[in-house]
Parts: sequence; structure tokens; C-alpha cells
Amino acid sequence: MRFCRIIAVTLATVVLAGSATSVDAQVKIGVVDLQRAINETEDGRQAKRRLKKVFDERQQSLNKKQEALKAQKESLERQQDVLSQDALKKKVEKYQADLMELQNEYVQYQEELSTKEGELTQKILEKMQAILRRIGQTDGYTMIIEANEGGVVWVPSNLDLTDVLIQRYNKQAKSGGGGAKKPK
Repeated sequence: MRFCRIIAVTLATVVLAGSATSVDAQVKIGVVDLQRAINETEDGRQAKRRLKKVFDERQQSLNKKQEALKAQKESLERQQDVLSQDALKKKVEKYQADLMELQNEYVQYQEELSTKEGELTQKILEKMQAILRRIGQTDGYTMIIEANEGGVVWVPSNLDLTDVLIQRYNKQAKSGGGGAKKPK
């Protein structure tokens, strides 16, 4: 998948470069690291703090259940020589069921966190894309490539628009025009 994106970006660059009808026409390409931009905007930081709070609460709950399972296992190991086969079998089955429940709960928590992160960052990303379109149009960029998805290994700092994006996003967020709305 990533290889296909690299090929697509390369082909787009070649096509755009070759389609210049004038000798004076120049291709102007900008690069932006959206992940860094999301992480460094105030809305992005707030989203990360909210996610961390939810994660920490859930992790505490999982840790308590894990400790209870550990105690259950230790008790089972101590009692295995004294219990009848039938009683031992029932306790082992209960332990395995509790373990499976904990594992399922962990997977569910991970999926919920991933979904929540996607929701929070999607709103920010949409605002950033609008800002990038304005930057591209007003500053005459032929294209702006996402650094992590476009296979960009290195770019001169004058082509990196990440800091400009962060500044404009935060400025618009403070004025009420560009920031992501706070989720309920």
C-alpha cells in the first residue's frame, strides 16, 4: 500500500512537471508532517490529554482485574493437591473464563481508544487540510505532500510547511475560526 502511494506521488510529480506549458512555469512543492502538526497544535495536545485520561482510567481497571486473576491463579496452584479432580477442574475452567474475559475487555478497550483517537484527530485533520488548501492556493504551490505518506526521506526546511500549518491552525483556533470543536 505504501509503495503504491510512493509510485502515485512520483507519477503525479512527473505529470505535473511535464505539463508546464511555459518555460517560466515552475513546479512548487511543499511538504507537511501532519502527525507532528496534530501533536503540536493546542487542539491536538488537548485531544492527547483526553485520550490519556481515558486510557489511564481503563488501565487501572484492567490492572485490578489482572491482579485478581493473578491471586486466583496462585490460589489455584496452592490448592491443586488438596482439591478433588472435579473441584479442580471447575476452578481451572473459571480461571480460564475469567482470563478470556479480561483479554476480550482489553481488546475492546484498545478498539474504543483507537476509535476515539480517530474521531478526535479527524476533526483536527479536516481543519488542517482546509488551511493547507489555502496555503497552496495563495502561495502558488503545485502540490503539498504529506511527509509520512509520500515517501519523503528528506526535504529542505524552506519546503517544509509544518510549522506554518501549526501557527496558522493555532491562530485560527484562538480566533474561533479554525480549531476543532471540543467533543462532548
